Amino acid sequence: MDKVRQDSKAPRSYGQFCALARGLDLVGERWTLLIVRGLLAGPMSYTDLRASVGGIATNLLAERLRALESNNIVQRQLGDSGVLYALTPWGAELRTPMEALGRWALPLLERGQGDDAFQPRWLALAIPALLRGAAANPPVELGIETDGFSMVVRIDEDGPSAVARTDEQPETIFTGSPDIVVGLAAGRLTIDQAITMGNLQGDRDTLSAVFPPERANAGSVSATP
Repeated sequence: MDKVRQDSKAPRSYGQFCALARGLDLVGERWTLLIVRGLLAGPMSYTDLRASVGGIATNLLAERLRALESNNIVQRQLGDSGVLYALTPWGAELRTPMEALGRWALPLLERGQGDDAFQPRWLALAIPALLRGAAANPPVELGIETDGFSMVVRIDEDGPSAVARTDEQPETIFTGSPDIVVGLAAGRLTIDQAITMGNLQGDRDTLSAVFPPERANAGSVSATP
């Protein structure tokens, strides 16, 4: 199977002929899925990736990246500023199970943020998860600015996705705090409430297409992912 090149030097294995167990052999180590979370928004340099993961020792990050590369989950790319790490097409397929896990764990956020760290880049995983089931034809794209992070939320026939924004800027951009953005995605805020609390540049209909009015007051999430 070309897709999988399982590292024979992996430190631990469940030793079970089960897809879940073998998947956990590859991504079940501490920090691994958080590395993937960072890369779901787009390629990153080693330094930026370490900052995005937060709290990981540099030698451990290097070890995890080597394992992910050897198992065809992560690949290196040459960018304008040097080497970047990116998900392979197979690695990008982790988005679906990770979004499902995030939705399952949403009740754990109700206790509040406390002293836990938060980075707006992580919303590139959370927002599509909250918009599960949404589809659009023709596709619709919305730029979102929150706490200095820019991303593009796209909804097409295949559903919602989000990536860090490049130089190509959508015509409609919504700017607001992470709580406002999550409130829209979770259905806790109406379009009018969000616009009052944040700022909309462009077409209101685009904002409504990404966050349909019927979602308002449908969600129960009470804390930022």
